[in-house]
Amino acid sequence: MLSDTDRARIEAAVKTAELGTTGEIYCVVAGESSDYREVPIAWGAIAALAAPAVLLAFGIHVTAPDDFGQGWSAAQMSSAAEATARVALSGAILLQCVLFVMVAVLVAMPPIRRLLTPRPLKRERVRRRAHEQFLAKNLQATRERTGVLIYVSASEHMAELIADEGIAAKVDDDAWDRAMKQLMAGFKAGQPAQGFEDAIALCGAILAEHFPPRDDGNPNELSDSVVVLG
Repeated sequence: MLSDTDRARIEAAVKTAELGTTGEIYCVVAGESSDYREVPIAWGAIAALAAPAVLLAFGIHVTAPDDFGQGWSAAQMSSAAEATARVALSGAILLQCVLFVMVAVLVAMPPIRRLLTPRPLKRERVRRRAHEQFLAKNLQATRERTGVLIYVSASEHMAELIADEGIAAKVDDDAWDRAMKQLMAGFKAGQPAQGFEDAIALCGAILAEHFPPRDDGNPNELSDSVVVLG
């Protein structure tokens, strides 16, 4: 996803942005934020449950023998009706099982799964993974609680920015929107490093406005290198 040159450019952008602020910017790029295992199962179940209704809609129905009831005893008619219903039910269940497996296997293919995964589910998983990374990388442990995580999930074409409580108390969430747009514009254009550079510069300007360097020093508390997750 990122070449060595891209990583070097992003690291340099972080270092430059942090010169003017006590804030800490940390960048993470993930190939995909979830395996979405439930998506193939859900689509398989939908296909299986919808199969009987589709068959009825197309006029497929169970028919009785032509001579049904002609000279038959009540017991014979009951037995024949029961057998016919059993065959129809068994066929419907078998059809549902086959459809479930076929559709689940088809949707499990990564390109199809990505296409059929609902966008709100993707957004929820990307946000969850970003929060996990925020905690895993100890961004909440900076001296002034001024850590900022920029997280990109490449497969979903989504990004999240998480600011620690020290920043959230002074900066509205909307302030980061332009930076996120610049970031994703770079990825969509096939220039991820440029997108990161633009976003980091904007984030650095926001942080410098509210959290300028301290007179007693401005230690670099987090790595400036971008982290790439599989």
